[in-house]
Amino acid sequence: MKKTTITFLISALMALGGLKAQSVQEGMNYLYADRFKSAIGVFQKLLATNPNNIEATYWLGQTYLDLDDNAKAEDLYTKAIAASANAPLLLVGKGHCELLNKKTDEARQHFEAALTMTRTKKGDDPLILTAIGRANVDAKAGDIAYAVEKLEAAVLRDPKNTETYLQLGNAYRKLRPGEGGGQAFLNYKKALEINPNFAVASVRLAKLFESQKNWDLVIQYLTDAVTQDPKFSLAYHELFYYYFFRQNYAEAENQLKKLIDSKLPEDDIQDQSLYAQLCWARKDFDCAIAKDLAVVASQGEHPKPKVLKLLADAYYQKADYANAKKFIDDYMAREKTEDKIAYDYKLKADIYAKLGTPSPDLYSIYMEGAAMDTVVQSRIDYMTVAADSFKARGSKKQEADMRLAIYKTRLKPQPGGLINIGILYTQCGELPTADSLFKAYTVVMPDSVYGYVWRGRVNFTQDTTMTVEPFVSNMVTSFQKALDIAYTDKVRMKSQGINASITLAGYFYNIKKDKETALMYTRKGLEFDSTNGTLKSILPVLTAPSRNPAPRGNVMPEAVQKAGTPADKPAAVKPRTSKAPQGVKK
Repeated sequence: MKKTTITFLISALMALGGLKAQSVQEGMNYLYADRFKSAIGVFQKLLATNPNNIEATYWLGQTYLDLDDNAKAEDLYTKAIAASANAPLLLVGKGHCELLNKKTDEARQHFEAALTMTRTKKGDDPLILTAIGRANVDAKAGDIAYAVEKLEAAVLRDPKNTETYLQLGNAYRKLRPGEGGGQAFLNYKKALEINPNFAVASVRLAKLFESQKNWDLVIQYLTDAVTQDPKFSLAYHELFYYYFFRQNYAEAENQLKKLIDSKLPEDDIQDQSLYAQLCWARKDFDCAIAKDLAVVASQGEHPKPKVLKLLADAYYQKADYANAKKFIDDYMAREKTEDKIAYDYKLKADIYAKLGTPSPDLYSIYMEGAAMDTVVQSRIDYMTVAADSFKARGSKKQEADMRLAIYKTRLKPQPGGLINIGILYTQCGELPTADSLFKAYTVVMPDSVYGYVWRGRVNFTQDTTMTVEPFVSNMVTSFQKALDIAYTDKVRMKSQGINASITLAGYFYNIKKDKETALMYTRKGLEFDSTNGTLKSILPVLTAPSRNPAPRGNVMPEAVQKAGTPADKPAAVKPRTSKAPQGVKK
């Protein structure tokens, strides 16, 4: 046999061997494991051998999508569709890209066109149905009910396709969060029955139980995954975070080393960002910065946003606020709105505060973050942190605004919160707002003295002459109502009763020139405390005989003339549990 012939046969055998090893399924397995470079390598080799390999083209595009390179995937599908005369599977891939771009109508047209082109008397093509389901599960703009419908149809046509069961499990979890776990569990388990080494299904089971905080089953299924495939990188990635969030940094680093080894000979610079997180957690911020700067440098013009966020935080921890601002701004500009979380805005606000940003601007940043959180309690927790930060800065207006936003967010707010918030607005001079809150409190708690006392004081502060309406009427009626309520328990509400009595006595004597009414309120006040110095000093003036029934000018003691001012705060009184609201400031 000629040497050239032998060489040809060896090359042919190597090619056949390569085709056997380098299959679409192998590339999919790499993709499931998050070994993206290896997956791309397999699909590109298949396409080098056969440029018309539709499945290889489709899965190459899916790999680009998993790398968040939507533009590259869409360009691949667009060119391949033209070259293949509208291959149905590639139309689905194009529709997937359109869904990610929120072009839902165009995507649905491509999905339906692909189904029409492949439909037979037996029904729709299960490969096309599964791809449509995958697209709608992956994209936030996807129609999950439509995905479930197509995936259920695919299972009926091909009950042995593990990818179909995987996507159907994912679809049920997304269709009914918190309720679809049972159906998801059954589909992941069915995939494992078909292929006991289908490690990605074990990881999905771990994530399912993670959402239920069943940590024993989480670790069990992650361990199953690395047993089923010792080089399944995604499982090591999950194990890294499992130990990381439990602050077992030694074991987290051990799993990170296994993750890196599982990818060999592939070298993924992204793994260094995990090392950066470990450094950050250990408060070695120089290490965290050095590793993530290397990652950013490797990514060129398109750094991963989360790497930028860690850099911003690390620089903040080092008190390098200029660099912290640079990276938080870059992060905010690059990260998708739907992928941002509330505490991203807290970090931004913290950094900006150190650079002297005014509190009103910080408030706007915090409120942007609050809008990101759709869970009521976590939004309240976030805004409470923001309110506390304004309190620490002495920014009472912003603290009051944030406390009011929290009050309005609560599903069942405690009315007592209105008093505390109103006091904050009083302290920062926002008196009309304070008055509206105290008035609202008197409506829901008409038997509580606090709303009337504070409303009286706020209206006096808005008109210290006691002559301008509606302030004077609001003040008088509020203190009269406060005195009536205080009368029901002279011991517990002593300070409120005395304060109201002094204020009303001063108003009727000095403004209304009504000595008898002023005397009546003075005597009522003495019923609360017969030894009160202010009231005792008033009494002789009111009881002394006078030639002129109506006194000229303010002849009352100074304490009466100034009664009702903010300096005359009622003494602290512990409210009764039967009537007093929670949270009232004493």
